[in-house]
Formats: sequence, C-alpha cells, structure tokens
Amino acid sequence: MAAPDHLFSLRNNFYLGAYQAAINNSDLPNLSPDDAVERDCLVYRSYIALGSYQLVINEIDNSAATPLQAVKLLAMYLSGPANKESIISSLKEWLADSAIGNNAILRLIAGTIFMHEEDYNEALKHTNAGGTMELHALNIQIFLKMHRSDYAEKQLRYMQQIDEDHTLTQLANAWLNLAVGGSKIQEAYLIFQDFSEKYPMMSLILNGKAVCCMHMGNFDEAETLLLEALNKDAKDPETLANLVVCSLHLGKPSSRYLSQLTLTHPDHILVKRASSAEENFERAVQSVA
Repeated sequence: MAAPDHLFSLRNNFYLGAYQAAINNSDLPNLSPDDAVERDCLVYRSYIALGSYQLVINEIDNSAATPLQAVKLLAMYLSGPANKESIISSLKEWLADSAIGNNAILRLIAGTIFMHEEDYNEALKHTNAGGTMELHALNIQIFLKMHRSDYAEKQLRYMQQIDEDHTLTQLANAWLNLAVGGSKIQEAYLIFQDFSEKYPMMSLILNGKAVCCMHMGNFDEAETLLLEALNKDAKDPETLANLVVCSLHLGKPSSRYLSQLTLTHPDHILVKRASSAEENFERAVQSVA
C-alpha cells in the first residue's frame, strides 16, 4: 500500500487558490523532514499569493533549506522592482550550482520568475525537464503564453498519463480548452463546474467559469460570478480585469474596476494595454489638431 499523502488537502487548497485555508490548516503532525519543508513552502507561497511578501522575507532565514530559500527569492522579486536584477543574478547562480541547481522547487520558482520577465525560453530551460506535476502545469502556462497550444497539448497528455484526475491536470486541461476556444469552451466550463461542486467557490474557480461564460456570450452570468469573486477578494487582479471586459460587453461603466486594477496592480497587462491605447489616442489627436 502507498503511504498516506499527508499534504494532499494542503496542496489542493493551494492549487485552487484557497490560500488562507491552506495557511489555516497547515498544522499537520508527524511529517517527515521532506514533507515539513514542502508544507512550509506551500504555506509561504500562500502568503506570497496573498501579497504578504515581507512576512515571508522576514521569516525565512539564511539557514533554511534550498526550497525555502527559493520561495524567499520569489517574495523578494515580487515585493518591488528595486532589486530585480540582483535577485535574477542570484537565481542564475543557484541554478548553475551542481549541488542545488536541479531542486524541483528552485526550478519552479525560476520558471515563475522568468515567466514574469516574459523570458519564456529561459523559463523553459529550467522547467521543461518536469519532475513534478507543478512543473508540468507551469510548462503548459508558459507554452500558452508563447501561443504554442500544440506543445501545451503534448504536456497535458503527459500529465494525463501520470494522473488524469489530479487537480492540476484538470486545471491545465481547462486552461488549454480556453486557449483553443470553439467547442472546447464548454468542456472547460464543465471542469470549473465540477470544481465548484466539489470545493468551496474560490476566485480562481469563479473566474474560470466567468471567462467560459464570456466566451459563450453569457455576459450576465459572467458578471454574477465575477461580483461573487470580488466579494471574496476585492483586490484580485484577474477578477478586476475580467470585470472590465465583462462591463464593456454589457455596456456598463468599467472605469472604477480599471482604476482599482491600476492602483493595486499597475503592471497588469490590461493596465499596460489601456495606458498604451490612451497614449496612442493622444498622439493621434495631437497630429490632427
């Protein structure tokens, strides 16, 4: 018999965006040293997802295990632009170190940081070998960012061979279906619907269902789902961005959602695109004035 997986619920909460639940239910007894490190990584990554970067930076000291040091590096990277170059330099040094460079969490953090930098080739250097379901799922996200759904589909098939029912396999399937579009949107919706019946309705699930609804032209249902998500987390960037798009399709004001998104997540792609469009419009007006 396989040993019981003491971290199953904790991982699942993290994957589905139930970050506070992951933190609240992390006091697990009788963990092996490796499981304890993985538990701590999931807890600190949950704090990062909630924006508590400084807590993570303060609590992980220099004697912590390599995976925890990698998580601390992610917190430092996301906490502000000031030290990004030195952080990326440190990351590359660690990855080049034969003793720790192949650590799965370090490679996962490297992929995450380089994906933020939009350096997808560099990200794949460290994630493409896989080794964990999270690394395979991250590969799919990177391939979709590169508009290579063919490579994402190969990676998904590999995940399905390992564990078709795994939460990350199901999520990755939904991401790919959304990217492909057409008849696949309904399949993506059913995956998110299944999640919503099994687990508490978190922002990630609500946004997934809402995006499917928008693709299918059901903007009223999408708005209802997104407002529910906003009640759960008023600063969630994807909820705010999706509400901007949904409101425009419904002919409703969207400026307040865009203002909130600009204040809380000025680097979000929708903010950058809106700003670029405004600048282009101003230039066009001046050229004919």
